[in-house]
Amino acid sequence: MMLLQHIIKHLLDNLALQGFNPVVHFELEGVFELYPWQKQLDYSGINRKLKKLDIDGELKTEYWKNQWEYVSLFNGQSPLKEAQNLDKAMQLLPQLMRQYGAANVLMQPVAWGADNGRYLSGSGAIFSLDTRSVHIPNAIQLNVSVENDKGENLFAQQGLGEWVQYHLLKNSYHNCILFLPEEDAFKRLSLRKDYGLDAELSSPVVLSGGHQGSIALYKEKGKHNQAMGQEPLFFAADNSVLSYTTDWQKTARVEHRIGATSQAYNPYLNVIFALLNVLEGINSWKTGQLAPNALDKALPRSIDDTHHCDTLVLGALSLFKNDNWLVNKVDLYCQNMFYADATNLGKRIRDMVLAPYQGSNITLGS
Repeated sequence: MMLLQHIIKHLLDNLALQGFNPVVHFELEGVFELYPWQKQLDYSGINRKLKKLDIDGELKTEYWKNQWEYVSLFNGQSPLKEAQNLDKAMQLLPQLMRQYGAANVLMQPVAWGADNGRYLSGSGAIFSLDTRSVHIPNAIQLNVSVENDKGENLFAQQGLGEWVQYHLLKNSYHNCILFLPEEDAFKRLSLRKDYGLDAELSSPVVLSGGHQGSIALYKEKGKHNQAMGQEPLFFAADNSVLSYTTDWQKTARVEHRIGATSQAYNPYLNVIFALLNVLEGINSWKTGQLAPNALDKALPRSIDDTHHCDTLVLGALSLFKNDNWLVNKVDLYCQNMFYADATNLGKRIRDMVLAPYQGSNITLGS
């Protein structure tokens, strides 16, 4: 992991020399099981422990029964520290949660049959008498924005956020093995269709942009068309909010929401991927042209190659193996990196990504 951390630091130095400071935050979902005599998980105890361990994040409840979410705190940490935070959190959270009440902790793309109860047809909030199991998708989300040397969020301006979003959309297809690193990650994408869970689940299934897609740019409006950057201003006697201030310029960001929770997810590789797209976005932004609209694109069906109607369909591994974008961009932006052995960095990163899948079905391009 030291090589990956050195690459992140070099990319950050490259950006700093140009007057840019990228901001990266992660969100991680999972599921836990309680002992029969346990009423709830001690979130406060876990969060005190995370703080003591110098991890800039906290645990909170999520939508589904016994689903949890780890969210980054805005402590001014660098993208490198953020990758270190998530790396440590993924290693330590299962044992921490067991210390504070969990019988079992699941950190995987799908928690199969983890809840039950279906919504009434046409309702997004009223449960029917149908008690069939609900398979819960768990995501790892990466959020990115860019500040100038004055601390101003440049995504609030016209252009840069759109360009970073465009490059992330353009480059996520062939590199999806980075954030969909196991087979269940692809099954997660088809849960709504395969199990009739469209009413219950809203997780993204394709690469799409705008402000509601799987790679979403949030400026004035968020995922549910809500106003962004709202903060309470005045409270009534009963503590209800009378009025808000709105500072969407502060919270403008791109959310890469397609990643799947997995023990195989590498935070360092995904931060490198994000920073390379930031660098590409900045280069495009400097041309003065507006980013083109990216079309929605279905992701691969599987990690491995499959056959559909007698046609070979390349899986995520083959797509990554046959694509040179990551290799070329690592070599381009790290050509002057000071490191004991900084030769063939792009190829070494690609080999590192592919190493856990030795023996898998990979088709080489012509």
